[in-house]
Amino acid sequence: MFLTKDNNIKWGRIILGTVITVVLILLGVIFFDEPLTRFATQFNYDWVGYVSDVFCSKNWLFMSLLAVVVFFARKILRKREKLPLKETLLKIKSSYAFFVFCSVWVAATVGAVLKFVIGRGRPILDRGADIFVPCSWDWLYNSMPSGHALLSFAGLVMIGLLAPRARWFTWSLAILIGASRVVLGVHWTSDVILGAFVGMVCADVVKSVLTRKMK
Repeated sequence: MFLTKDNNIKWGRIILGTVITVVLILLGVIFFDEPLTRFATQFNYDWVGYVSDVFCSKNWLFMSLLAVVVFFARKILRKREKLPLKETLLKIKSSYAFFVFCSVWVAATVGAVLKFVIGRGRPILDRGADIFVPCSWDWLYNSMPSGHALLSFAGLVMIGLLAPRARWFTWSLAILIGASRVVLGVHWTSDVILGAFVGMVCADVVKSVLTRKMK
């Protein structure tokens, strides 16, 4: 979405996307977050919780790290490929696993900062959508952005960038994961919107930077 065919960042689109996202967040806080949450929580079926649990932030962080470790171990242990360590590391850096790993971990870092700085209250507090306690590590006030949406979009958008034929599936899954957080009543819609946007930007920026360094 924010990349050219040569993997250069389309900064104009990112700026426009930022403006649209900020407007949507403001509209959500003022108008639509509370009614949408009340509506969405009516569809809180068991399978929604399973989707949310499988694609939680901890799983994304662990699985992306595990994928890199497994790829590294295979390259080191394979007898057919007796490459120097430097060349092995270059192969790892150019692997899909490493791209997804960087995207997810960069997004997690950005998300942790935003959650702390914004300090938005979660729907389960039942105090309204406009409760903010900036600079708080309390889970109840770390609602924005949604970590599930952030890391899922960062990981799945990156997979879609690397494997374009799977893009329709990765995007659909990312949207489903984000929506599940609203249905479960643990995030406002605008939390998911911000998480999705930041996750997409992280995926595009990481791909642009890593691709450029490999030239």
